[in-house]
Amino acid sequence: MLAAAEIDPPGQDAAPKPLPTSDLALRFSGVEHRYGARVALDQLEMSVPRGETVALLGPNGAGKSTAISLLLGLRRPHAGKVEVLGTTPRRAVSQGRVGAMLQTGTGSGLPPGVRVDAVLRLVRRLYRHPAPFDATVERAGISELLGRQTQRLSGGQAQRVRFAIAIAGDPELVFLDEPTAAMDVSGRRAFWRMIRTYAKEGRTIVFATHHLEEADQNAHRVVVVNHGRVVADGPGATLKATVVARRVRFVCSGADRALLDSLEGVTDVRVNGTGVVIDSLDADATVEALVRHRVRFKDLEVTGAGLEDAFIALTGAEAPREHDR
Repeated sequence: MLAAAEIDPPGQDAAPKPLPTSDLALRFSGVEHRYGARVALDQLEMSVPRGETVALLGPNGAGKSTAISLLLGLRRPHAGKVEVLGTTPRRAVSQGRVGAMLQTGTGSGLPPGVRVDAVLRLVRRLYRHPAPFDATVERAGISELLGRQTQRLSGGQAQRVRFAIAIAGDPELVFLDEPTAAMDVSGRRAFWRMIRTYAKEGRTIVFATHHLEEADQNAHRVVVVNHGRVVADGPGATLKATVVARRVRFVCSGADRALLDSLEGVTDVRVNGTGVVIDSLDADATVEALVRHRVRFKDLEVTGAGLEDAFIALTGAEAPREHDR
C-alpha cells in the first residue's frame, strides 16, 4: 500500500503491501466492542498508513461511530488492540497529535455569542504546542470570519470554524465525521478543496460520510464497514466497479443464515424457503467462501445490482435524487 504522497490523484489504484507499525497512523487488530448483547465491532481489522486520506462508509449501526470513539480514546475495546500513531488512542489525543470534527446534532457545536477569533484562541490554549494562529486561520480559510459571532455563521462557515478548532493543536491525524452534512453543493466543494490542501502537508485524514461521491473524489482509499467488520477496502474506482454489479442467488436446503452472513464481502442475506439471495461487495470472494465452507448450493447465479442497490449496500440510505447531487 503506497503512502499518500505516492498516489496522485486520490483514488488512483495502488498495490497493497504490509507496513511496519511506525508507518501507520492507526491500526485495529481483532477489535471487538459490544453494547450489551449487541456486537458493534466484530474482530475488526483495519490499518491506515501515515499521510493517507481514507473514507469510512457504512449504514447506520455498521460500527463507524464506535470505531471512531475507540480511536479517540472515548471507549475501550472489549477485545483486540487499537493503536494510534504508534501508541494508545488516549495518549495520542492527550499529546495533541489527534484532531477531531464530530457530528453536533441540530446545532453548530460552537458556543453562541462569542467571536470566532476568541473561540480559536481559547482552544489553542488547551495544547502545549498548538499550530500558529495565523497558519490555522489560513488552513481553514476563516480570515473573514474572525470578527463574527458564532451564531451568525452559516452552516458552511460554522463547519470551517469547527475544522479550524480540530486542527488548532497541529495534529498529525484528523477525524472528520460527516463534515459536510450542513453544506450545499458549492460549500462541500470548497470544504474539500481546503481538506485536500491540508492533507498535502503530510497529514492523515479519516472521514466518515454518506456522500459516495465525496469518498470517490477525495479519498485514496474507501473502507466499507458493515455489521462491525470491513467488507470492502480499496481505491474508489476499484470499489465502485465491485459494488455496482454483485448479487448472488442460489438454492440451498437448510441454509445457515449466520454462516452466510459471515462470508467475505457479504453485506446482506435474504432466505426465503430454499431460495437464498446475497448482496456482496466481492462476489468472487463470496462464491469461493461458499465452496470453502462446503455450502450445498445449486442453480447459482451472479447478477448485477443497480446503482441504487449499490448505494443502499454501502450507506444503508436511499440513493440520492439527481437534483440533490
